[in-house]
Amino acid sequence: MTITLAAVYTPIGFQGGLTGSLFLEFAITLAAAVVVSGLVAVTLSPVMSSRFVNEKGREGRLSKLVHRGFESVRRRYERLLDGALGMRWAIVAAAVLVMLAAVPLYQNSRRELAPIEDQSHISLFMAASPDASLEATNKASLQVVKGVTSFPEAKFMWSLTANWGGFGGMVAKNWKERKRTTEQMYGQVYYAVSQVPGLQVFPRLDPPLPTPGQYDVELILASDVPPDQMLQTVGAVLGAGWQSGKFLYVDTDLKIDLPEARVVIDRDQVADLGLDLASVGRELGTLLGGAYVNRFNYYDRSYKVIPQIGNDRRTTVGPLLDLKIKTPSGRLVPVSTFTHIESSTAPRTLNRFQQRNAVRIFGGVKPGVTKEEGLRVLENAAKAVTGPGVGLDYAGESRQIRLEGAALTVTLGFAVILIYLVLAAQFRSFRDPLIVLIGSVPLAISGALVFSYLDFTTINIYSQVGLITLVGLIAKNGILIVQFANTLQSQGMAKLAALREASLTRLRPVLMTSAATVFGHLPLVFATGPGSAARNSIGTVLVAGMTVGTLFTLFVVPVFYSFIAAEHRPETEAESESLVLEPARAMVGEVAHA
Repeated sequence: MTITLAAVYTPIGFQGGLTGSLFLEFAITLAAAVVVSGLVAVTLSPVMSSRFVNEKGREGRLSKLVHRGFESVRRRYERLLDGALGMRWAIVAAAVLVMLAAVPLYQNSRRELAPIEDQSHISLFMAASPDASLEATNKASLQVVKGVTSFPEAKFMWSLTANWGGFGGMVAKNWKERKRTTEQMYGQVYYAVSQVPGLQVFPRLDPPLPTPGQYDVELILASDVPPDQMLQTVGAVLGAGWQSGKFLYVDTDLKIDLPEARVVIDRDQVADLGLDLASVGRELGTLLGGAYVNRFNYYDRSYKVIPQIGNDRRTTVGPLLDLKIKTPSGRLVPVSTFTHIESSTAPRTLNRFQQRNAVRIFGGVKPGVTKEEGLRVLENAAKAVTGPGVGLDYAGESRQIRLEGAALTVTLGFAVILIYLVLAAQFRSFRDPLIVLIGSVPLAISGALVFSYLDFTTINIYSQVGLITLVGLIAKNGILIVQFANTLQSQGMAKLAALREASLTRLRPVLMTSAATVFGHLPLVFATGPGSAARNSIGTVLVAGMTVGTLFTLFVVPVFYSFIAAEHRPETEAESESLVLEPARAMVGEVAHA
């Protein structure tokens, strides 16, 4: 059993990516602890028993009380076991149904990379209009600060502002000094900052794991068509996101609202004035470009000399036509003499993703909605409206959800295969490990998934590690019964009588180990405060899986044993002697031949 439980953690240790980095120490620590515990059990425990167990088997009052309780449970279990063995096919059918139920329970459970934790911080990302000035943006950001700090749970807010927007965050008070979590405040914070004119503010609960990106959901549409041809497709995906009701906000970085003024020069008129395009470009560039032409020293500091027209004349394109340019004859002529201005709009940014034109659609999910649910909404909408020339990809935490979400499912499969091979080597049989695994593991997983389906937890990397751990823990119960039943058969008992006696004899060890596991992980279920969500998740899976799996194991494993296990022929005294004498005769023959 020690080798089996230690083998469970081996696939986790070889897991790559974020999951492997997070749980490598976890796997090594638990595997080492299990091995040390096994060594203590076969060395120190017998010595301690010889010192502390009462002589001649005398029992105290507590021991007698516990013994009577187990005897009562054993008698009831004996009646139920006889009934189960009398209706074996019905038990098999019920077990198969419970196993198959794991598939819909898993598919209909909510998924996420990791549960949201209260980190006493809410990030804020601000976006201003493309023609906004730094003064206007800073004025609007001060209103954001005022709205955020008005919450009694807020300690302070920090921010960095630029003309394009900015970013910042609300730092909440210690969780012991406030009644609401950051997740409960999240919706109200968004409502408060969304009322500020001149800025789009996107709040975000900080992710529990280190991931790139700025938003809860980030979907990439990559194509070879120009950005303006993607507007209709992007609009359809945004509309589906709003209609789903799962988002506080959903937006895109494809915004074709950047004002542009194109100066069109009349070449013929420029030639008539004796000018050339190079000189005209230099004159306009000097006045409008903002490049420095020299430096000057002032109190031992060097400053750039930047010739440029005043800000009041650069707010509109009209004053540009009134600028004067000197001709070769020395005459000043207005720019309007040989130019006119064409106004247009352009995308704010031209993004690329894997060498293709890319549009990012992002959003923040409502409290109580997982990020995977929001991502699935945008994915389905994008698949419905995009053609074959548009590819879907992910950025930020969404990429981690898709890359890491199913990784541990494969690891779970490898853990089951590894346990099967280890048990096959220990039992020297391919049938007995099948009894242990089929009779306990799928049933325990189904029992754990019931609680994820009922929203007591979600399918995340912590609950998936709990499922992998559950495989090794629940397999111990089946090993106890199968191993002892094989021993009784080898001593001459019939197959059904041996499995019945083994089930009754091993009832107490099975209940004791299961109860120790359940009560040991129970504090994780009731943990509160920062970091409790991850502990709740893994604790719920282990406690629920062990409880339900143990109940099934006590009846399903004996039934499966009666169908699958081989007949173990008892060793006679003559056979035992022949096993000892034949190697000796062979050695004597070899010596004589030599």
